[in-house]
Amino acid sequence: MLSPDKLTPRIDPSRDTGNEADFIDFDKLIAIARRQWRIVAACAVAFGILGIVYVITAVPVYTADTSVLIDRSDNQVINQLAAFGQLDDDEGTVLSQVELLKSDTIAYAVVDKLKLVDNPLFMAPKNSLFSVASLKSLVDFKSWFADDGADAPDVDMKRRGAAETVVANIDVERVGKSYVLDVSYTSQSPDLARQIASAIADVYMVDKLNSKYEATRRAGEWLQERIEELRQQALDTDLAVQKFRSEHGLVEAAAGTLLSDQQLSELNSQLISAQAATAQAEAKYTRIKSIIDAKQTDAIVTDVLDSSIANDLRKKYLEASKLDTEIEARLGPDHVQAVRLRAEMAEYQRLMFDELNRIAESYQSELQVAKSRETSLRDSVTQATGVAATAGETQVQLRELERTRDTYRNLYQNFLTRYQEAIQQQSFPITAARIITTAETPTKPSAPKRSLVVAFAMFLGCAFGSGIAAFREFRDRFFRTGDDVKDMLDVESLGVMPLVEDNVDDPTLVDPGNPRSIARGSKTTTYAEEHPLSAFAETLRSAKIAIDISAADQRCKVIGVVSSLPGEGKSTTSINFAKLLAMQGARCLLIDGDMRNPGATRAIGRHAEAGLLEAIVDNRPLKDLILLDPKTKLAFLPTVARYRVPHSSELLASRGMDQLLETARQSFDYIIIDLPPLAPVVDARAINPKLDAVVFVIEWGKTSRKVVQSTLLSEPDLYSKCVGVILTKVDPSQMKLYRTFGSSEYYYKRYSRYYTES
Repeated sequence: MLSPDKLTPRIDPSRDTGNEADFIDFDKLIAIARRQWRIVAACAVAFGILGIVYVITAVPVYTADTSVLIDRSDNQVINQLAAFGQLDDDEGTVLSQVELLKSDTIAYAVVDKLKLVDNPLFMAPKNSLFSVASLKSLVDFKSWFADDGADAPDVDMKRRGAAETVVANIDVERVGKSYVLDVSYTSQSPDLARQIASAIADVYMVDKLNSKYEATRRAGEWLQERIEELRQQALDTDLAVQKFRSEHGLVEAAAGTLLSDQQLSELNSQLISAQAATAQAEAKYTRIKSIIDAKQTDAIVTDVLDSSIANDLRKKYLEASKLDTEIEARLGPDHVQAVRLRAEMAEYQRLMFDELNRIAESYQSELQVAKSRETSLRDSVTQATGVAATAGETQVQLRELERTRDTYRNLYQNFLTRYQEAIQQQSFPITAARIITTAETPTKPSAPKRSLVVAFAMFLGCAFGSGIAAFREFRDRFFRTGDDVKDMLDVESLGVMPLVEDNVDDPTLVDPGNPRSIARGSKTTTYAEEHPLSAFAETLRSAKIAIDISAADQRCKVIGVVSSLPGEGKSTTSINFAKLLAMQGARCLLIDGDMRNPGATRAIGRHAEAGLLEAIVDNRPLKDLILLDPKTKLAFLPTVARYRVPHSSELLASRGMDQLLETARQSFDYIIIDLPPLAPVVDARAINPKLDAVVFVIEWGKTSRKVVQSTLLSEPDLYSKCVGVILTKVDPSQMKLYRTFGSSEYYYKRYSRYYTES
């Protein structure tokens, strides 16, 4: 507890007001279970009764099962024949088959196959009290006022209703990761359940065949139409290619080569040959020209060797040269015969070079002819190259047309082949599923599972009751134990005062011989007097000890008893506290300081004619106004409010009140002032400077923690003088449910032997 001069509030505004903890507190959970188990048990019993009623009224149903295997065999013949439109049965396909089995298509086929519309057992209404149909009819307000004759269902509506019933009772599950589908149907009749389960499997097999036949038939029809389109497109593109060739002169030679390309190739070959011939002629002419210019008589030329004239002249030249050599050797170079022979040799040489010049002229003529032919061929190649280049540019468009033609031709061939396959498959009765377990007539009902239903209902009841209990605990934001007081307000808990019921009709019984005496009052105002060893009185003694310790330096202690709200029991606490002090020998004065609602005066001094107002306003002597209790010697100063006092706070803070308290201090050891509540009025704040200690009263289980905190925070001066809190109107039977392990209340049974109510 803080000293009076330290006005800082001890309450942490950020402190939570209630129900959260930083960790799981099992002691609190156990305490909550002890408090709320009746709610949970009541809900569990109620739901259990509903479950029993449902089990009793529910119509038993039977479930028949059949199994379908989606076949994934590797039969090559079947795979080849059924390859068109056949997809692998992967997980997505298997799940699709599950949805197919639960579809309206299968349901309508089953209804038509078994003629369920005409089956009275199937069409009979389900008479279960808690069935879905019953609940729907119960909330269908239109059916309450509808004409029965006007709403008679027709054939289509009956068929639709039968199909919906079939779909609602079908259950299809995949068995693990296998390709087996477990198909079950539930009905009130075991035979009907077996028939419908078998019919579902049969209809599914037929639907698989029909769907494949329809798929191939539709594919064949589509392929036939597509083939006609492709045939016409292939023909049109082929004609476009031929027309383009004729328009652009793209004539083909052998092996698909254009004639212009072939001509260009031949001309290039001839040009190369002509260039070789020109080079050869030029080389021959150059050679013979060099021989003539050099006057070489011994040079070898092929055409000279082949010429008979050149050979004769050369022979004669050689013979004359030989003879000349011999004559010059014998007769000398100036001999007439030698001179003649040299003249003949010169003539023969001249004639030989004349023959070479003739041959050279023939070589020159050949060279000119070769060059002319080369020039002509080069011009032809140039012209052919231009034609080929133009044809090459045109061929780009031609090749595009040819690719389009080839594409349509290939598509036409492929679609024609697929069409023939589709025609063959239309009459091939194969399906990739088979029935591996036939449905049998069930021998015992599958629902309701009575023990399970009742157990589940009770579980729901426990859950519902736990929700209600949790809500009740969440909404419980009141003070229940002394630990709550310490945790929330950071002040000492002085104890609890059990709830005391009044046992008299008139609480204002007064001794006729002594009108200045205090009225006997009700049981609530005399409880501490009549039961001095009770827990009620022990709490008041705890308050006295706290006051004596906090105000030990005061000869006379002025104590204010205050609460947050009206009706929390502060007047009862004040009266019993004052009587207990008087019984212990202390000189005690009780003042009813609540001028607007004098509860203490109504309890024990209703017969008074004057009191606190007269002492303050009229300055009347205290001894003429107080009432005395002949048994406990308690002095009581009532408040006689004959009219509403609007300025009560000013009166309590006035000089007259100071004089009154000064006078009382001289004659009494304790002055107990029953003050107005803090929340509605400010009277307690006004008189606070005159108080030595404050006892705060809180009604158990009724006053909100937030209200108490807010009122105390708004009165820091009064809060600093608070010696403790008393919880009033405590229900002992409920209080024990809030005792947790380790708290002082937990050991109440062990120290309750010190208390007695007798």
